Amino acid sequence: MFDLVALGELLIDFTYHGRSENGMRLFEQNPGGAPANVLCVASNLGLSTSFIGKVGKDMHGDYLRRVLEERGVDTSGLISAEDVFTTLAFVELSETGERKFSFSRKPGADTCLSVGEVKRELAEGCRIFHFGSLSLTDEPSRSATIEAVKTAKKARAIISYDPNYRAPLWKSEDEAAKIMQSVLPFADIVKISDEEVGLITGESSPEAAAESLFQKGISCAVVTLGSNGAYAAVEGASALVSVPDVPVVDTTGAGDAFWGGFLYKLTVSGLRPNELREAQLRDFTEFANAVASLCVQKRGGIPAMPTIDMVRDFLGRTGKPL
Repeated sequence: MFDLVALGELLIDFTYHGRSENGMRLFEQNPGGAPANVLCVASNLGLSTSFIGKVGKDMHGDYLRRVLEERGVDTSGLISAEDVFTTLAFVELSETGERKFSFSRKPGADTCLSVGEVKRELAEGCRIFHFGSLSLTDEPSRSATIEAVKTAKKARAIISYDPNYRAPLWKSEDEAAKIMQSVLPFADIVKISDEEVGLITGESSPEAAAESLFQKGISCAVVTLGSNGAYAAVEGASALVSVPDVPVVDTTGAGDAFWGGFLYKLTVSGLRPNELREAQLRDFTEFANAVASLCVQKRGGIPAMPTIDMVRDFLGRTGKPL
């Protein structure tokens, strides 16, 4: 049994990295994709992990498979397809490290995962099953995602959901909100960013967003607040935890790094989300903030994910308990 199985996009982030001698913009090839990022940091921290998804049988897809395997992520559920190309995302960075995306995904391999290609035994044999919303943008990956979530839920896995909004990948904001909200009742634990609070819950504050999610049957809600830290809540208990002040190079993968850290702490605790109390919420969030703080100091998604030793050292230097 795996500690953590995730389904979704695995892609290349081409991240802006200066200019050539001729003044042309240069883009650095970085492996990424939110669910894959979560798995890689969880694997770095010590969890057993497996990925379900699809890439093209091309230079990028072969590279991405190698990257996952090098980081200890099981790839038995990763399909390499001859008829579609691996999804690419071109990422521009502002001076503060914030991102602007342009996707090559019409279609991309990740959207072409079908129900029949999902390795069901992976969804049935895990402690936590994690998915995001980019696999919900198109068919057949939308149906494949929902079927995998139902399979994992039936097997009593903890269902983790990170609705990750990327406007260029949806026909409209209304469609995105409707579909991203439609899978909330399956989830046990949800992470949203402060930018997505309104879209996912219709609320404006983390506290109100958490209450809205509880009404849909979700046990634990976490809202990341950028430089203001993160808010984690269960019914009757919550924690607002600040984030250390660190130099920011690239925010790509920061939320995924945070979530991989949070799910790591949840896994090793042996608790289910509805069993968490304020002490665990604070402890898990402080640890997750440390993981994200290390991530933003490097470029790219997967390459920036820290190891458990790096996190322990960082927590030791900041005076936080492990």
